[in-house]
Amino acid sequence: MAEKLTFKPKTVIKRLLSVLPERARNVLVSRYGLGKDTTPVTLEAIGQEYGITRERVRQIENHALATIRKSDIFKNEQDAFDELRHIIVEMGALVREEELLEALARDASTRNHIHLMLVLGDAFIKEKENDEFHHRWHVDSDLADKVHNSLRRLYDTLDDDELVEESALIDAFLRELQDLNADLKQQHVLKQWLTLSKSIGRNPLGEWGRAHSPNVRAKGMRDYAYLVIKRHGSPMHFREVATTITEIFDRKAHEATCHNELIKDDRFVLVGRGIYALKEWGYSSGPVRDVIAEILSRQGPLTREEVIEAVRKERYVKDNTIFINLQDTTRFGRDSDGRYFLRSKERDTAEEPVQ
Repeated sequence: MAEKLTFKPKTVIKRLLSVLPERARNVLVSRYGLGKDTTPVTLEAIGQEYGITRERVRQIENHALATIRKSDIFKNEQDAFDELRHIIVEMGALVREEELLEALARDASTRNHIHLMLVLGDAFIKEKENDEFHHRWHVDSDLADKVHNSLRRLYDTLDDDELVEESALIDAFLRELQDLNADLKQQHVLKQWLTLSKSIGRNPLGEWGRAHSPNVRAKGMRDYAYLVIKRHGSPMHFREVATTITEIFDRKAHEATCHNELIKDDRFVLVGRGIYALKEWGYSSGPVRDVIAEILSRQGPLTREEVIEAVRKERYVKDNTIFINLQDTTRFGRDSDGRYFLRSKERDTAEEPVQ
């Protein structure tokens, strides 16, 4: 929060800018959004304003920064830079730029002034955004390399659609971080480091996984339904799914729309009247007689009670419904011990699991 700072970033930057000639000062004000307009201006736009090339603007910017660093005023402001460094160390010595600025200031203008301080400070090293990581700042290159490599290894341990509870992921992260200073083995530091990665993400329920997975980046009704049913841990009626989506995610979910989306997505299996389970739980779809055929093909002859028990693990149907389907003598027979078996002409079509 802003109260963490004992100095005023805008005051510090105003004193530092005072060492520059007018045009150089204006270039920095525009480039870093230090004026009334807090949106940083591009090199090209500034060049058009002054009638010079974007490369010339870059030269002016770099020379202005160097001039400030060589000034006596810069040396006099070292207490402010030391305080900023101390805060970064407390946050883990490596921190996502957005998170750092949000922690230090509420308004965009003050954040922009702090950003320029980071650029000017000798102790601060910026790692630019790439395909793997967000913009980030650090004060320890060896630690930064260790965290980056550990996050890469952590990503490799995850399956594409796997979801992991936060505590379990942090434990796994710690195992990847070797010889880590005890002061850094804190929950808030480790969670902050996890947010550096673009490859690992957290879904709205606080579970972590590979960021590209729909289980993490929930974008529509189907993804929200998946998370709801998985969180519930057992089959749910589509009406209950719709209600829970609205309650948890604050997104209006119409029952009919929810039902239609569940039907279309092969992650879900209809296991009863309007009741859906996750296919990954081992439930089979299709008519009850097809489920019976698949079970008998897989397990061999079973008693009536064993068939009913096996089907009930995969479908929400009444015992009598299962028994009636067992009476299909073209598909099922009974041996001398009264056990039901799949007739041979049906066996070939039941070798593959029911889809």
